[in-house]
Amino acid sequence: MVRLSRISPADIPVHIIQRGNNRQDCFVSDEDYAAYAGWLKEYSFKCSVDIHAWVMMSNHVHLLCTPHVEGGISTMMQGLGRRYVQYFNFKYGRSGTLWEGRFRSCLVQEERYLLEVYKYIELNPVRAEMVADPGEYRWSSYQVNGMGKASELCTPHQEYLSLGKKPGARQKKYRKFFGQNLEGEVLEEIRTNTHKGMAVGEDHFKEEIGMLTGRRLKSKKRGRPLGWRKERD
Repeated sequence: MVRLSRISPADIPVHIIQRGNNRQDCFVSDEDYAAYAGWLKEYSFKCSVDIHAWVMMSNHVHLLCTPHVEGGISTMMQGLGRRYVQYFNFKYGRSGTLWEGRFRSCLVQEERYLLEVYKYIELNPVRAEMVADPGEYRWSSYQVNGMGKASELCTPHQEYLSLGKKPGARQKKYRKFFGQNLEGEVLEEIRTNTHKGMAVGEDHFKEEIGMLTGRRLKSKKRGRPLGWRKERD
């Protein structure tokens, strides 16, 4: 099967997920998480990519980011991936691949959907029943976005900044937002479209991006197309 090329236009947010090969652990100690976070900051700066939200689980990573140059995401992930694998293999006396092929990604509509992706990412440890509250998990951006922890890695998106004029007001509204359940349809769209490399958002957003990139970013409806019997006859 021919692999589709990456779609990552400048200034459009992207949700990324990268898993360990065969879902094996890619983080074993706190030192591993810290090393990955440090190199993520380094390569995001080098590649002109803003990081808005993240979570580092034991065997996978989620990122929400915005590239400011076309191709910045791929360059960042390639450099970060190679650097971290070298570190991990040397530390644990292993060789070979660590990641499960290419990372998966999807474009995200800013209005209505971007903050839902923030929530989807930062609630990962809660859905995995590792913690009861996202603020209890150290290796995510929730402590930054929801609790005001200082971070050189995080660049707030304008949608996040629009939650309030002052940091305390934004954080309060953000925490309240997390008290609302992530709707099933939105949850499924984020999962499915990230896996397929499509887009999360309304139809007009997907159509606009499709025209910009020349790629279909809407899933085809199931079943036969209207008029198929007539065409066959």
